[in-house]
Amino acid sequence: MKVKVISVLEDNYMYLVIEESTRDAIAVDAAVPKRLLEIIRKEEVVLRAILTTHHHWDHARGNEELARLCPGLRVYGADERIGALTHKVTHEQELTFGAIRVRCLFTPCHTSGHMCYFMWEDGSPDAPALFSGDTLFVGGCGKFFEGTAEQMYTNLTKILGTLPKETKVFCGHECTVRNLKFALKVEPENETVKKKLAWAKQRDDEDLPTVPSTLQEEFLYNPFLRVTEEPLQKFTGKTDPVEVLRILRTEKDNFKKPKERPNPQAMLAFDWGLFSPFLEKK
Repeated sequence: MKVKVISVLEDNYMYLVIEESTRDAIAVDAAVPKRLLEIIRKEEVVLRAILTTHHHWDHARGNEELARLCPGLRVYGADERIGALTHKVTHEQELTFGAIRVRCLFTPCHTSGHMCYFMWEDGSPDAPALFSGDTLFVGGCGKFFEGTAEQMYTNLTKILGTLPKETKVFCGHECTVRNLKFALKVEPENETVKKKLAWAKQRDDEDLPTVPSTLQEEFLYNPFLRVTEEPLQKFTGKTDPVEVLRILRTEKDNFKKPKERPNPQAMLAFDWGLFSPFLEKK
């Protein structure tokens, strides 16, 4: 099982999972058909199915075009709002694609029909993979657009959090630096957060992805998985884990990146009026 990480749009990820013995492939969140088809041709594989985590356009907008271009393509998801849906899946339903096994994990909150996909191959030494969409990010979790803190707590602790710790986490967006800046605000003494943030900044500078992480790592630096830890309870002023999670999400929604210091030369230019001709109204 080979996972191709594909950066699209502003900060989205879609994935192509290749069954190497048959050269069949599954796409996860096929948002940009042209880019996906380029990689399919380059890898010389056949696209058999799309797994869609949720209906938002930046995860599902390519489904209709791909279904038109690839007759017989199966499109899986848990929400009727997903375009070109052919197979509606339910919690803990298992799918098989050659040697690849998939367990569907229902995680409503970001949307009411959000589904994550846990993949593995029997007998393989490789770690299993979790395609978590907008439920679990590296260092963060999704916004509660259509759900509650109670739902997200269940998603993170009882559904995704109980998967094997070596599971690789492939999420829907590249937002690791921002997530970890918030994590550092919450836990300024957490050395693991500091190290991961420094690493993520370097990856960002080099325009490289920060996925995958592992579930084991996430429990060390992701504040939304650490709601029973004392520093998190101190930060939120709550001890009930659901309340800790609720306040964390509100704080994260209002979190602003530290403003970059203005360039001194630019400020001098403004002071001297050098930009005035460009700022005058016509």
